[in-house]
Amino acid sequence: MRIASSRAEALAILAAMADVGAGGGEPPPAAAAAVAAAGHWIFQLPEHEGLDQLPATGPAQLAAALGTGALRQEAIRFLTVMAFLGDQLDPARISRVLAYAAALGIRSSSIEEIAAVARGQLQEAVAHMVRDNMSSLTGSPWRPEQDVAAWLLPYGGEGADPQLAARYRALASLPSDRLGRAFHDHFQRNGYAMPGEPTALNERFTTPHDTCHVLAGYDTTPHGEILVSTFTAAMHPVHPISGHVLPAIISWQLGIPLNAVARSARGELDPVAFWRAWARGEAMPIDLFAPGWDFWEWVDRPLAQLRTAWLGEPSHQSSS
Repeated sequence: MRIASSRAEALAILAAMADVGAGGGEPPPAAAAAVAAAGHWIFQLPEHEGLDQLPATGPAQLAAALGTGALRQEAIRFLTVMAFLGDQLDPARISRVLAYAAALGIRSSSIEEIAAVARGQLQEAVAHMVRDNMSSLTGSPWRPEQDVAAWLLPYGGEGADPQLAARYRALASLPSDRLGRAFHDHFQRNGYAMPGEPTALNERFTTPHDTCHVLAGYDTTPHGEILVSTFTAAMHPVHPISGHVLPAIISWQLGIPLNAVARSARGELDPVAFWRAWARGEAMPIDLFAPGWDFWEWVDRPLAQLRTAWLGEPSHQSSS
């Protein structure tokens, strides 16, 4: 859900984003591109808006510009992203975000995580991210002693569920324009096991996650995985930064795998595509990760129709 802001508030947030991205110097091209993209996609400012003439800023100025409530929280989310534009950790950028968070009175899981990173406690931060990610996926608190791999891979051995797998395989019989058929073909194209098969991922994760891939048109490259995580974070309001965006950035921008079944890569964060993915996710009228969302209710609907209804976009529009 998009949080309303005035033009003055939007410019104040963008100025703070530029400040964090600069890291005490001149903003690198990626930071300038990110600020311009956020101005366009998130704050819907006119293209001619003078982002090169943003107001003077700092933690105190941003606190004075923003009222209390959700917009302050959203601002810190956006500043957090700006701290991780490079493919190396930058303590100066992280410290700047922490200063803004203190001035705005924001205490959150994502702030705890990046504070741990700033202290050099990367493994502690990653463990926190994993807990928040699992809590967001399961809808329940995730304890440190719980086994992530066992939850993600539940169908091995006696856990195999042939009937469930057959139900997913039967999606191949749907017309080629339907969501369910596109979901099936996405799995086939990527060589994924269907939920219920021994090597498959838990359907509680993979079904909404891969439906997001299909719906939004993002591929399964590291670039695409960052965008799906971003889309999910803006759509699903449970630990959006700490449980989705930061884990994706750690995995696909900094090259640090989160768990035994995760992959990793470096330098895959595209700041322009990132903010468009955020805008698309926050515009979603339904949450595919909500406990009550039923994939099977939608499998026979035309994918193009759902893209128009949910994303407000022509189905042929580029998603990158």
